[in-house]
Amino acid sequence: MPNISAVKTLEKPQLSMKAKTVYAIAAIAGAVVLPQIFHTLGAISGLGTSVGEAFLPMHLPIILVGLLAGPLAGAVSGFLAPIISFTLSGMPLITMLPFMAIELCAYGMFAGLLRNVRMPAAAKVLIVQIGGRLVKAASIAIAFYAFGSESVQVASVLTSVYTGIFGIALQLVLIPLIIYRAENSKRYEN
Repeated sequence: MPNISAVKTLEKPQLSMKAKTVYAIAAIAGAVVLPQIFHTLGAISGLGTSVGEAFLPMHLPIILVGLLAGPLAGAVSGFLAPIISFTLSGMPLITMLPFMAIELCAYGMFAGLLRNVRMPAAAKVLIVQIGGRLVKAASIAIAFYAFGSESVQVASVLTSVYTGIFGIALQLVLIPLIIYRAENSKRYEN
């Protein structure tokens, strides 16, 4: 009788710890630099920080590193990126920092857990986006109801989805293209 598993997996090459570390550092750097670029573009265009909120530039490198390097690299990158960004630039705001760290950690971990699952990359990104938002909503609900924190409302998760719809769409298009290119780069080498 054949062995039937519920989730089909791909055999991807195992990355060395050095490669995972390099990917994680690159993701953290991207998650710190990309928001600054978007905020600068927002300032130049007169739109302010809403450009960063609309395109979610921190999320992209974190989801990408999880899909490329696995759950540990994704989770660590996701947790550290907003902390390092806050230390260097003061963004995200201190009231959002713990929630961003938890949310991005979840994005990276979920993406890493889906790394070897056989399904389209866009479906993986969508699952990661939903999972990350649910974790963020749960963390905000815990802070709001258990600790009486009124600095952030649970409804802000829905608001952030509406505000970030362009970023969500960008992730659904761009990440699968980058994954495809990364996985098929050996074919193009001479």
